Amino acid sequence: MKLTALLTSLILELAALGCGNAPSWHKTSFLYFDTVCEVQVFCPRSVYIHAREDIDRIFADIDRVFAPGKKEYSTPEVRALFALALEIHRHSQGCFDITVAPLSELWGFHGGPLRIPTPEAQRAALQHVGMTKIKFDETGLSVPASMALDWGGIAKGYGIDQAAQALKARGVARGFLNAGGDMFCWGSNPQGRPWQIGIKHPREEGYVGVLSIRDLGAATTGDYQRYFMQKGVRYHHVFDPRTGFPARGKQSVTVVGPETSLCDALSTALFVSESPEKILARYPEYGAFLVYADGEPASLGKPFPFRPGLMRIPGTISGAGPNAWRPVE
Repeated sequence: MKLTALLTSLILELAALGCGNAPSWHKTSFLYFDTVCEVQVFCPRSVYIHAREDIDRIFADIDRVFAPGKKEYSTPEVRALFALALEIHRHSQGCFDITVAPLSELWGFHGGPLRIPTPEAQRAALQHVGMTKIKFDETGLSVPASMALDWGGIAKGYGIDQAAQALKARGVARGFLNAGGDMFCWGSNPQGRPWQIGIKHPREEGYVGVLSIRDLGAATTGDYQRYFMQKGVRYHHVFDPRTGFPARGKQSVTVVGPETSLCDALSTALFVSESPEKILARYPEYGAFLVYADGEPASLGKPFPFRPGLMRIPGTISGAGPNAWRPVE
């Protein structure tokens, strides 16, 4: 009887241990990149613990290496990301440019006060903008002392890519990462379907539509994220590096494709460009959903499943950025 009781107890303990480490959905959030980062993954708890450590380490590194004002230009991460930024800069005829930091500072978007600068100050700031003024080789970057880099249009997407790769390498087969609207999803959602990504309407409550995707990234650039109004005109943080003024012609651009870092940078380039279709032609695996200045929506590039129409989605997570998501029945 004692042996039977002992075996029964051992079986129950092993069963409890097995259930405790069975795959299940885990959700958490972090604060990085000055925004809330959301994580939802399907894996055993033992894997999840290490996955959280991976995300924390990667996001902390990205936050440190690409922090505003950081002037360490020789690390492998900086060289790799600058090379990608330079490629998009060239393919967008200069519409994507990470040297716009002097403009953001001048207009008050780096600490304020928000203001329209004088034409003289504008011309002076533009003298310190332009990626072609930076020397780049295998040893790193040579950035003039009068210039500053703003990695905000690409670093979050890069961090999302790095974290997703680390989690998949640990065997996490289903998951979702969102850092202030830059996101990547892989596998199926908790309902066993593709992930549903709601694209926020730039002027109304609700959504322009819902993307249905998996194993893809997405990022949105919009004129509603950081802006001020003066005499009925909206001045926002997405600058045209050719003029020094906030870019005109669009309210928002969402890009979808295999790499979130590219989605991140391309959404800015397309927002600024007068010919976004020419830029996307160089990236055939990427598609874009645009809302023009007059409120007209449009899609360009590779098509993805999309349910259009202004809609409100009860229970949608929307606090972390321009892209909000939930499983849509």
